[in-house]
Amino acid sequence: MSIALVPNTTTALDSQEPSSLPPVPWRDPHDVPPRELADYIQRLEHACLEYPHSANLRTALGMAHAVNYDVDRSMEALEQARAVDPNSFWAQLKYAELHYRLRILDKAEEETRRAAELAENVLQLAIARKQMSDIRTLKHSAVRNVHWTKPLSIPALLLSAGIATIFIVMLWK
Repeated sequence: MSIALVPNTTTALDSQEPSSLPPVPWRDPHDVPPRELADYIQRLEHACLEYPHSANLRTALGMAHAVNYDVDRSMEALEQARAVDPNSFWAQLKYAELHYRLRILDKAEEETRRAAELAENVLQLAIARKQMSDIRTLKHSAVRNVHWTKPLSIPALLLSAGIATIFIVMLWK
């Protein structure tokens, strides 16, 4: 195991269903070797089959897929975690965080607000507030949510006509 792994990772997955999130096998996701990450994901998938009603395991699986840069599987696992337990703070927060990291800021803000409402203690509330603050800072700085409200057919036709004109001119020379 690498330095980035928490030593008690396997015990949390092999024991009965955890009451909170299982320990994450990395302190810095950039230090986890791909093979160890794949093994951890495989163990989490097995644990999710064994405990299908565990939002915590599905949340950890979503986080592991996100570290593995597999956005679709991460989103799917986090959505399943929220469906299994709609009152799970961690599932909601990590779902919002994934949207934040994908820069879908309006959705991230809305989902983080829901996570703050689900907070069960001061620490969870502080984490949600910090994420909300980061999202709002990003929204009000250089990053903007782009909403496509105008059709792109006319610019696409003009670009195609320009390329065709250049092609024709080059054939004549």
